Amino acid sequence: MATVVSLANQKGGVGKTTTAINLSSALGVLEKRVLLVDCDPQGNATRGLGCRADAPHLYHVMVGEAKAADAIRPTKFPGLSVLPSDRELVGVEVEFVGREDWEKQLRWALREIDDQYDFIFLDCPPSLGHLTVNTLAAADMILVPLQSEYYALEGISELVATVRRVQSHLNPQLEIGGILLTMYDDRTNLSQDVAAEARRFFEGKVFKNKVPRNIRLAEAPSHGLPILQYDIKSRGAIAYLAVAREFLKRLA
Repeated sequence: MATVVSLANQKGGVGKTTTAINLSSALGVLEKRVLLVDCDPQGNATRGLGCRADAPHLYHVMVGEAKAADAIRPTKFPGLSVLPSDRELVGVEVEFVGREDWEKQLRWALREIDDQYDFIFLDCPPSLGHLTVNTLAAADMILVPLQSEYYALEGISELVATVRRVQSHLNPQLEIGGILLTMYDDRTNLSQDVAAEARRFFEGKVFKNKVPRNIRLAEAPSHGLPILQYDIKSRGAIAYLAVAREFLKRLA
């Protein structure tokens, strides 16, 4: 069975989708079978892998109109597949109001295909709505990308509270698997201060490897490529390969 990882942080612009794409592809390089599920109606992970969200996609899976296996697409990257989404996924927030067991729809959908992968990554929207709660109910662990900037830790307490509620009522096995510092600049006191505060708040959970600010990382999605295909020699590519190896060691 696959290890299901939710990449969540209700603050936008912290590197969730960048991490989803590049950690998934780095694990593919390390010969793991990986599925990336784009749970954000913006569909950035879908486009960032050069894929289109033709029907059926995640919306149809979530509302029971299609099976997950029928919506999964291969990517150009070895070992990595994607379950795409588009703006239609916004409809889930409306359609799930008052629906019984709405929190478990994604969990049930993934059960049918989780024996085909080593890892399933869930790229969450920047909110704590129905879609994010579905990912937390389906996940074994949550990985939190944390921007190395002022206000970065604001709102994390709200996310932790949500995780605890999910543990209590929906998914007692859910755990915080790690905190990944993104957009890190070791030349600044600010980045170092955020890292120190994160290590104090999440003792033992913060990855040793950090993702630096890197222009090649920012450029890669516009070409529909993970950084390992766009520029394998870049600092961003080297960082995500190191994060992938550390991720596997942490699981071991």
